[in-house]
Amino acid sequence: MIKVEHLSKEFKTNKKYPGFKGAIKSFFSREYVVKKAVEDISFQIEEGEVVGYIGANGAGKSTTIKMMTGILTPSSGKVLVDGLVPYENREKNAKKIGVVFGQKTQLWWDLPISETFTLLRDIYEVKEEDFKERMKFLNDVLGLEEFMLTPVRSLSLGQRMRADIAAALIHNPKVVYLDEPTIGLDVMVKEKVRRAIKEINEKFGTTIILTTHDLNDIEELCNRIIIIDKGKKIYDGGIKEIKEKYGAMTSLEYQVKESNISNDIKVESEQTLNDDDLVIVTNGNKINITYNKNKISSSEIMKSIMNNFEVIDFRISETSIEDIIKKIYRTGV
Repeated sequence: MIKVEHLSKEFKTNKKYPGFKGAIKSFFSREYVVKKAVEDISFQIEEGEVVGYIGANGAGKSTTIKMMTGILTPSSGKVLVDGLVPYENREKNAKKIGVVFGQKTQLWWDLPISETFTLLRDIYEVKEEDFKERMKFLNDVLGLEEFMLTPVRSLSLGQRMRADIAAALIHNPKVVYLDEPTIGLDVMVKEKVRRAIKEINEKFGTTIILTTHDLNDIEELCNRIIIIDKGKKIYDGGIKEIKEKYGAMTSLEYQVKESNISNDIKVESEQTLNDDDLVIVTNGNKINITYNKNKISSSEIMKSIMNNFEVIDFRISETSIEDIIKKIYRTGV
């Protein structure tokens, strides 16, 4: 569905000089500074995939999305979306895609959203029968009925976001780009938006590219993530695989009946452990154990603890996807 080959984008800006004289010099100077926003990125996304496209601020996410939607033309490389080059076939491409930018809206500010949807129906030349069927589905999954006659300017952020997602799906696009679709939303609205995205993907087989800083969105919606940093792709693979590869460290916290426990606790293992593979810290009647689950199992640790202490309660915590991605940014893949 989407094919990106050796994609790069450079931006050229006038060179700036310090101070008042520098500002005057900058105005007349012909010197430029070239910034590489995206550098030699390649990937392929199949029809019906839900892919998380993530990176820190300034990593090049939005620039890549703008090239994939046809808003920007690459400096080099190529993009194909359902067989079209987006920036060469903008009108045809626009009829095949839907776009939602969390900070911006495509809705008409002074119109009720019902009229916005009617206008979009005419713009995209959607048949009346298809339009009614689609609006019924979108009403069901996004709960639009309660504010259908409300002008866009009077909508809450959560209502506007749901309306924006619906507007992007009026013409049943093959590909939907969601840029921060849950930004600023409360927990209940976030859950409604995530559920809607899942149902849209399952019902229509829509290919979805999701960029977000909320990694709960990624964990709940995506099976695959692409991570970019400083314009370069640094990871492309499944969430399960990245957790297995980079999320080996797990934590166990025990609350025991005994108090003032020393750190000199022995845990037996069949494998040879390094200092980093098993770290035990005690505090009062609590024992915190961080361990490499690829080297030692939870059952081995629990057996050792329960043989020596009377356990009141315990809790196990896997490494979160957020912690893994922070680690990748710090140390690389």
